[in-house]
Amino acid sequence: MQWSVFKQRCLGTLHLKIGRIHRMNTEQIKNAVEKYHNYIVEMRREFHRYPEVSGKEQHTREVLVRELEEMKVPYRLLPGTGLIGIMEGGKPGKHRVVRADIDALPITEAKENLKQEKVCISEKPGVCHACGHDAHMAMLLGTMKVLVEMKEELEGTVYCCFEEAEEDITGVEAMMEALKDYPIDECFALHVYSGLEAGKIDISAGPRMAGTAGIGFYLNGRSGHSSRPDQAINPIIPAAHIITQLNSAFMNQIDAEKTVTLSICMMNGGSADNVIPERVYVGGTARFFDREEGEKAQQIINKIIENTAACHNCTVDFQPRNHIMVYPVINDAAVAESVRNAVSKLCGEQVIGSCDHWYASESYSRYLEQYPGALGFLGIRNEEYGSGAAHHNEKFDVDESVLPLGVCAELAFLFQ
Repeated sequence: MQWSVFKQRCLGTLHLKIGRIHRMNTEQIKNAVEKYHNYIVEMRREFHRYPEVSGKEQHTREVLVRELEEMKVPYRLLPGTGLIGIMEGGKPGKHRVVRADIDALPITEAKENLKQEKVCISEKPGVCHACGHDAHMAMLLGTMKVLVEMKEELEGTVYCCFEEAEEDITGVEAMMEALKDYPIDECFALHVYSGLEAGKIDISAGPRMAGTAGIGFYLNGRSGHSSRPDQAINPIIPAAHIITQLNSAFMNQIDAEKTVTLSICMMNGGSADNVIPERVYVGGTARFFDREEGEKAQQIINKIIENTAACHNCTVDFQPRNHIMVYPVINDAAVAESVRNAVSKLCGEQVIGSCDHWYASESYSRYLEQYPGALGFLGIRNEEYGSGAAHHNEKFDVDESVLPLGVCAELAFLFQ
């Protein structure tokens, strides 16, 4: 979708649909979003060219600090690489969070998307933005540009949260700890989504992204010669039993109406064909949308591991990831409805889309455990352009024409 088409579909109808959105001059936002369109795209490409993996986003934060200082927006640096931009409006009102994640993935990027050469690719070998966090940062910076211009119309305070290390879920706790210092009323975030058509946005109530129950443990046996398994304790045997028993247990003990998926993705052990190893590692995840069923799944996992290991005279070393790593993203019904209505009034009903919940997980669920809020999916699937590859895939790409819609959605949340 070209920018001119976006303006016609989304921004050009503003004056026809409403005169104002809660003291918000629609002509101002229409002109501001158009004014910063190139800026948003340029920032997305800068972040995309210089990606950094979880916990190592030092350059990314330097770029964010540079932009916030240029806007003269006060900010707070967090331990690690996260930061919060603090924007006070000209009128009293609510305290709201808008969040973007900032880390990339250890993936070698392909030069082409599903159809053609990408407009830009990572310049760092083995690292790329294959989940859209570059777009998330760019949209939030674009939103901040508009807020600076419209400060007097803004009610309350906005906390623009740039969260580090979302991919390994290690950065969110520093952010949550920092937010305890502020009287937060509501929160909102966007995630670009290849499962939704470009130019559409879904802000549905209820479960939207899965929770993750981590699986990671070592089985300890006793090494020995392969010719005398009776004189050793082979941890590979109970590891194999655990894998098959987990699948059987999930089939028979998990509520069939409450989806829980199981994937064992790693089993490492042994270094020679004729040596029984001393240790074996098994790793994987279970994904769930119901909190209680996820906790039940984790209990089943741990019980099977412990009991099977004991039956084979092995001991277990559970690793730190062997727990509920993150709970599902569950949108507050009232917030989701109000933001969806605000976006519809601002951009037109035609931008409101619908899609199933997503089986990926998101640390943003921690925000929703603390504050009423919602996560919106911003569609980026465009067959003509070639965007639509799965997230975390080397061909993943973002249709940049949808970025102004994301900015509009964030502004609709703030000015609703």
